[in-house]
Amino acid sequence: MAAETSNSDSSSNLRITVQNNPSDSQLSQLGIKSWPKWGCSPGKYQLKFDAEMTCYLLRGKVKVYPKGSPPSTAAVAEFGAGDLVVIPKGLSCTWDVSVAVDKHYKFDSSSPPPPS
Repeated sequence: MAAETSNSDSSSNLRITVQNNPSDSQLSQLGIKSWPKWGCSPGKYQLKFDAEMTCYLLRGKVKVYPKGSPPSTAAVAEFGAGDLVVIPKGLSCTWDVSVAVDKHYKFDSSSPPPPS
């Protein structure tokens, strides 16, 4: 009778999506090369995303720890050069950058709010 849901707790509502090595045609379709670029040196950064962000890493290596999640949980996301990443609106997290990042990015301020 009841539908099974995977969003039984609030942390699963703000999950980071990582796609390893998307195809050139997908990158072209998204228009990645026209997106702004951003980079940072290794270090730890406290971030809050007020809009959904999609980014494509040209170089770098990052571990993202969502605020309030134990470091050993599945909520921790790792990504690096060649990955297409979607970070949900409303996520507060720490970026642990081990290799300097260079990326294309796009914010979508019209993304729907996470379910409450």
